[in-house]
Amino acid sequence: MNILKLSWKPLAWTGVYLLLILSLLTNLSIVTAFLLIVPVVVLFNILSIKGFLTHVIPVWLVALFIHPVYLLLALYFVIPAILMGRSYKKGAPAIRTIGVGTATILTEMLLLLFIGTVLFQFDLSGYMQDAVNLTMKPLQDMVANGTLPAEFVWSTEDMKLLMDMMMQKIPYALILSSFMMAVITHVIARPILSSMGYPVMKLKPAREWRFPRSLIWYYLLGVVIEMITLDSTSGYFTMISANLVPVLNIFFCIQAIGFFFFLAHHRKWHSIVPILIAIPILLFPPMAIIGIIDIAFPLRQLMTKPKG
Repeated sequence: MNILKLSWKPLAWTGVYLLLILSLLTNLSIVTAFLLIVPVVVLFNILSIKGFLTHVIPVWLVALFIHPVYLLLALYFVIPAILMGRSYKKGAPAIRTIGVGTATILTEMLLLLFIGTVLFQFDLSGYMQDAVNLTMKPLQDMVANGTLPAEFVWSTEDMKLLMDMMMQKIPYALILSSFMMAVITHVIARPILSSMGYPVMKLKPAREWRFPRSLIWYYLLGVVIEMITLDSTSGYFTMISANLVPVLNIFFCIQAIGFFFFLAHHRKWHSIVPILIAIPILLFPPMAIIGIIDIAFPLRQLMTKPKG
């Protein structure tokens, strides 16, 4: 009975792992890709290295038998999963584990992009152009049929401008997606492992989220680069200006959310209040200014200073 009690959980997570892999070539891949690291992290923590390999290798063989692409995708996601799982086993702080996952996923993305471009002549610009054309084709057909006025179809110049903007934002998209994968993995895997008797360090409470003041200088540098490259359409500095400030805004939004959780804790507001405030902060990026002020000035001390 004890053997069965201990063994069914790894088998269940192995099944989840296989189902997630098989979903990667379906319409569900947009969602499941963000979840695929979770079962591997769980298996890596609850099993020995030998036990881990005993469970994942059969999954890889099944994936290979169905289609080699499944195996390649499985191997792609297993590397950040193992590194995050190893970080959990060492008892590393949660923010470090998320950083390890983010850096690993981002490195893999860049490596794949480099290999695809150099060895397989993959044209990312051409691929994105085809995607934009495919998106615009229904509108073009509706204009041709007289269903919509011609104003609904973009001109060639507008399409080129959109393509330039999309190409410049690729680093930001890669960083954001890598970060989201790592965060989602931690948010799901940590409570699962803790409930199974494998303690994993939590993130600090939201009210304690604070970033170093040096981010302000990076932000000012980004703003200056944006001003210098305002009329430019190409070049490395334009790429930096298109990505540095948006990436920093993510940190400032997190800082702003942390500030309102701090304020809610100090003023003893209902716990739902800072959560409701966090929604417009995420949906309306200019509210990141609150995070900038909180980093640059002692805003928390000023807001909580006793009157009189």
